Amino acid sequence: MQIVFVPALIVVLIDKEQELGRALTQEEVEAIRDGATAIRLPDEAANDMIRERGYRDIDPENVWQEWVAYKTG
Repeated sequence: MQIVFVPALIVVLIDKEQELGRALTQEEVEAIRDGATAIRLPDEAANDMIRERGYRDIDPENVWQEWVAYKTG
């Protein structure tokens, strides 16, 4: 089983940053992750969803580090 964010967590973070018109803080990123909608799916279904999206989402366990890497990459 895997946890999948719907919509993808990266999309939620991008939208929130655009809405605010400024960079998100670590506390904001973590709070958004904690309040985001997620579902638990069997591995095969989760992998199918990831393939359909065309990208991997941010790892919720390392949300801040991956968000910073996304923004600087």
